Amino acid sequence: MSTRPVPHRALAWVVVGIVLLALSLRGPIIAPTPVITDIQADLGFSAAAAGLLTGLPVLLFALVTPAASRLIGRAGPEAAVLACLAGVLAGTVIRSAGPAPVVLAGTVVIGAAITVGNIVVPVIIRRDVPWRRIPAVTGAYTAALNVGSMITALGTAPLAAVIGWRAALAAWGVLALAGLLFWVAVARRRAGAPPPSLTSPAAPAAPTAAPGATRSTAQVRRIGWLLTFAFCGQSFSYYTVTAWLPTLLADTRGLSPATSGASSSLFQVAAIAGALGVPLLAARTPAWAPVAVIGALWITLPIGLLLAPGWYIGWMFIGGVAQGGGFVVIFSIVARIVRTDTEAASTSARIQGIGYLAATVGPPLAGGLNAATGGWTAPLLLVLAATSVFTAVGLLAALSARHPRA
Repeated sequence: MSTRPVPHRALAWVVVGIVLLALSLRGPIIAPTPVITDIQADLGFSAAAAGLLTGLPVLLFALVTPAASRLIGRAGPEAAVLACLAGVLAGTVIRSAGPAPVVLAGTVVIGAAITVGNIVVPVIIRRDVPWRRIPAVTGAYTAALNVGSMITALGTAPLAAVIGWRAALAAWGVLALAGLLFWVAVARRRAGAPPPSLTSPAAPAAPTAAPGATRSTAQVRRIGWLLTFAFCGQSFSYYTVTAWLPTLLADTRGLSPATSGASSSLFQVAAIAGALGVPLLAARTPAWAPVAVIGALWITLPIGLLLAPGWYIGWMFIGGVAQGGGFVVIFSIVARIVRTDTEAASTSARIQGIGYLAATVGPPLAGGLNAATGGWTAPLLLVLAATSVFTAVGLLAALSARHPRA
């Protein structure tokens, strides 16, 4: 892969492109949830089949990751981004245009396309962003993921009331189209840039070189595996809480379904604060401190719901900050430890492939524990175990990453 550095004046283009891409990497998955009853009524979906509209893409994140990594390696990051956005756009149209099998086929296309985007973003950040700005750009990316989810979650139902659920879901393809047009311009701009001069003086290594350049392959792999287990804890906790928090609030606090759903949305919105706050913390503290803070916030969520459930608004905000910041701390470390674009793609693919596989296990396991015990103590203890794994293993990875030759 090309490792030609992006000029400083072009960095803004890359950051805007990453944000536009991120708007289409979670929103298409969330979009069906506000109109799921309409979809069930029109298509005759059972509850399990309707769950595939959100669960199937997450499973594909795990299954398609190896193929996505190979695509990035062979075609390059820009081509992979274009394939991702074109796939999301095509899948969005397909999902809105036919009977149940066609709707599910469109969902598969969306999930496979988003997988490519999941893997390629850390590659682009590693390649094009000065390493001291990596946490800030990763934070902007993570915040945009949550903004995309929030926009579709809030806007789909009102749109559906006017134009129907099919057209409402299809309308969000405009986000993918905008990103696609922007990235076509980015790809052309980069392809037309002159190659680096062979006679230009070398850049100073100490202040600008990424710390990963001095690590051995064994060190990168070891830290990568630590981050893989940390991401398992992160994704397991996030998808489990996302799936069951409204039901938990309805059961334990007596809230109506509408009220519990609206209250639990704070868990998603607060992620923006976590995504943007971690870079500020990372700039002023040792490398391990953001992981420790985010881990403590993650652990607070299940403990708070167990010991003081009446304060659920506070616990949801704290957990939301944690889940937004957790993604940033993991992939900021990835971008710092890898040495090449190929290594960035393979490390990101392993972390996300295994992590999203863990995410598919979390919701049904927590639901099974709830059914078996008749309460939410066991599921919350399960989330506590997962968040503890994130914290412990994430700290080990951060401590290892700060010493390139350790």
